[in-house]
Amino acid sequence: MAGHGNLWTEALARNPEHSKNYAERWRRIADSGQDIYGEARLIDAMAERGARILDAGCGTGRIGGWLSERGHTVVGVDLDPYLIEVAQADYPDATWHARDLGEMDLRQPYGDRIRFDLVVMAGNVMAFVAEDERRTVLERIADHMYPDSRFVCGFGAGRGYSFDEFFADAEAAGLTLDLRLGTWDVKPPSEDFVVAVFTPR
Repeated sequence: MAGHGNLWTEALARNPEHSKNYAERWRRIADSGQDIYGEARLIDAMAERGARILDAGCGTGRIGGWLSERGHTVVGVDLDPYLIEVAQADYPDATWHARDLGEMDLRQPYGDRIRFDLVVMAGNVMAFVAEDERRTVLERIADHMYPDSRFVCGFGAGRGYSFDEFFADAEAAGLTLDLRLGTWDVKPPSEDFVVAVFTPR
């Protein structure tokens, strides 16, 4: 059976308003007073002050924007140009790029690759990535890390990408699993959700 393509792109093809609806839904949740920054607080607790952080699959900038407001140097990457426009408008202190994570190659003005102290991937992003690009995305992330950097990724079960497949792809991409949690608020591992912390090999 052929693997699935990028699920976000497919959703946009079915409904051109998909990105706009997604952004408005998060705005409504935030306006209702619900806490939408739990992932960001965990990353902030793991980071030194003023850390350089990559928000991979950043969407509207919910996580990276919160981190930038707390003094971190944040770069966000997402393939959806509309969501990047929202992030730029809401969180102008961070740097936002509309590009595919599988083709990510972030460079300094003088040509060296930008490396990050921490990489965060929240919001089920890995489950949206096309099946034949999963390893490539993880390799691109590893390419943007220092030897002691950490990559923190979380997504739910039942999304067509088993946790075992994810761990195998990460290992093949040169990432070592250091810690497995069940939630972004540091509860024990579960079968329903994974938050995994990796370092590069």
